[in-house]
Formats: sequence, structure tokens, C-alpha cells
Amino acid sequence: MKQRGPKRMVGRRELVDFPEFQLWGVEAKVDTGAYTGAIHCSNIRVETDAQGRRHLHVQLLDPSHPNFDGSPMQFDQFKLRDIRSSNGEVQERYVIRTAIRLFGQDFITEFSLSDRSDMKYPVLIGRVLLREARLIVDVARRNLSYKNQPSAR
Repeated sequence: MKQRGPKRMVGRRELVDFPEFQLWGVEAKVDTGAYTGAIHCSNIRVETDAQGRRHLHVQLLDPSHPNFDGSPMQFDQFKLRDIRSSNGEVQERYVIRTAIRLFGQDFITEFSLSDRSDMKYPVLIGRVLLREARLIVDVARRNLSYKNQPSAR
């Protein structure tokens, strides 16, 4: 049987890093009601190149976020999946796999890409990541990961 490390505690809100995107200190809401995580993005489109390969193009975050630089991003690996939104509607959303950094450790997990401009937090952390990273939630706390990570990124 594989030995698993101890569970770590996160708060209801966390500051997270996305090293592959060079995004640091992004506010995330921890949501035990959500299955997968989500990242706010805009200008979502899929283009097909001359060889017939599909590429997903998006802009992560928005101009109100301090780390927004307006750069378009391209993903060659992505899925289109039905995701149930917070109001119960099923929506088709693009899903990518990327690294999210918590407690100074990177976890590869799935995030749906959606317009979260009407939401307070640009990132949502769902149950899949909570389980994979062995995290438990103390709703009375905040930013436990950032306070307890190694100082070097």
C-alpha cells in the first residue's frame, strides 16, 4: 500500500500560483461543492491549423487583476466537457490540465475555463484537487498555503 503524507489544512480563500503561466498570488475560492476547479478567462476560441490540429486560445484573468498582461495563451491539449455551474445549469466548457502551487508544491489537475467576471474570485478550487493534494478546509481561515510555503518560488 502506498504511503500517503498527512493532510494539510487550507482556508476558504487561498492565494495560489500557476507556475506554467507565470501567475503568482492569484486569489482562489475553495469550494467543496465544486467538482473541478475553474480559472477565469476571456476571448475563448478554438482555431484549426493547416494540418487540421485544433488549438484553444484564451486570455487568462482580466485587466482588473494585477497579474493580467493581456497575452493570449494557446493550449494544444484540452477537452470539451459538460460542467454544472453554481446555479445548476449544465454548460459546455473547455478543460485543461495545469500545475497549481500550494504549500510550495505543484499539483497537476484539471481546470475548466470560463468567464468568471461576475464572480469575486478568478480561481475556484474544487473537490478533485482537495482530494489529490490531501487538503482539508477550515472555513474560518484564509491563505494558509501562502503563509506556510517555502519562501523561494
